[in-house]
Amino acid sequence: MSAGLVQAAYIVAALFFILSLAGLSKQDSARSGNYYGIAGMAIALIATIFGPDAQGFGWIIVAMVIGGAIGIFYAKKVEMTEMPELVAILHSFVGLAAVLVGYNSYLDAPEIANAALLAPSELHAHHVIHLVEVFLGVFIGAVTFTGSIVAFGKLRGVISSSPLNLPHKHKMNLAAIVVSTLLMIYFVKADGSMFALIIMTLIAFAFGYHLVASIGGADMPVVVSMLNSYSGWAAAAAGFMLANDLLIVTGALVGSSGAILSYIMCKAMNRSFISVIAGGFGQEVVISGDEEYGEHREINAEDVADMLKNAKSVIITPGYGMAVAQAQYPVHEITEKLRAQGIEVRFGIHPVAGRLPGHMNVLLAEAKVPYDIVLEMDEINDDFPQTDVVLVIGANDTVNPAALEDPNSPIAGMPVLEVWNAKDVIVFKRSMNTGYAGVQNPLFFKENTQMLFGDAKESVDAIAKAL
Repeated sequence: MSAGLVQAAYIVAALFFILSLAGLSKQDSARSGNYYGIAGMAIALIATIFGPDAQGFGWIIVAMVIGGAIGIFYAKKVEMTEMPELVAILHSFVGLAAVLVGYNSYLDAPEIANAALLAPSELHAHHVIHLVEVFLGVFIGAVTFTGSIVAFGKLRGVISSSPLNLPHKHKMNLAAIVVSTLLMIYFVKADGSMFALIIMTLIAFAFGYHLVASIGGADMPVVVSMLNSYSGWAAAAAGFMLANDLLIVTGALVGSSGAILSYIMCKAMNRSFISVIAGGFGQEVVISGDEEYGEHREINAEDVADMLKNAKSVIITPGYGMAVAQAQYPVHEITEKLRAQGIEVRFGIHPVAGRLPGHMNVLLAEAKVPYDIVLEMDEINDDFPQTDVVLVIGANDTVNPAALEDPNSPIAGMPVLEVWNAKDVIVFKRSMNTGYAGVQNPLFFKENTQMLFGDAKESVDAIAKAL
């Protein structure tokens, strides 16, 4: 395959990637968006494998077969509840790949096109640019690698969701950036010092670990999208090092879309992006005792069913607890039963519900819940006062009134689903424990709230039978 044909294929692949992003922006076109992405990647792989610069064809095929087999195995094995940590660990692979590409590009610098026609000063400029690309690519990749591993550990429950609060942590982060900048200057002036590159890599590994470890549980959805952005920029840096236009374009698409998503989520949480990556929620979490709020009231599934039968309007607000219990299917069942009786049923989705952007939307779509009754927080918040019953299934921090009522709360100012304005609220929980952010929820003790304890799937099944 000629170089011109490869570039044409890269352009087509890039267009498919753009169409993929456009398709994934809406639920009803998400499937076609996935197909566009698959087609673009297939074109990119074929063009790269059969391109004029391809070497070691056999090794490439072996690597693809091994990687593809592992990917298919885990794609079939991983549950939807495990998707956030899967995404996080995949980001770590991208970061590690950028580090390895950076070191390889440093040890075996690519030849400059038409080098014989360039003046010595131009060759030197190309060399300096390449050294900067290597340094930045390794730095971004190393931060993404360890940061994604910590995010994986927190989402998996291996690492505590509480933020790591080391003394002078902000000064430590600033020192890591300043020292890395000085090392880059020395790296370029020393014509590529391996010592400077290794020291910077170790600092970047530590910086990435500390950056994400310092972020509390409530901000983890933003962290995942932030790491998605980092992995994109790491891929773009690898593209510059390899002089691969498609990798640059693809990395820029992923990096910019991840950054935009992070901004949208931070705005939805009334947080600044800088405050999130500097520490996030949970900096001074004080878990209050129940005595400050009064006693909670319990209810059983049969009584909830009676309450739903007599309601005219019902809103369901799901959270990560619904995902863990895989209760989306019986939730869809009771939704259909209530709608068949003429009761209006809708879903209210908080932007950071679950542990991954769009997590709840995917779960509900998987259970065949109609798109038109799944509404975002801004679309449904004003309707709670006219709602008879709200079912809070596995949600906690996203329905916490302390965000609006308590200026001293760690989640103060965060927009939440104002479920307490409804006539009756039923909260599905296993216990009275706090949510992922470690913040107590006054909703559980309000006069119009009743607690339905137990596994969410079993509770919803019981309600469905009672209906």
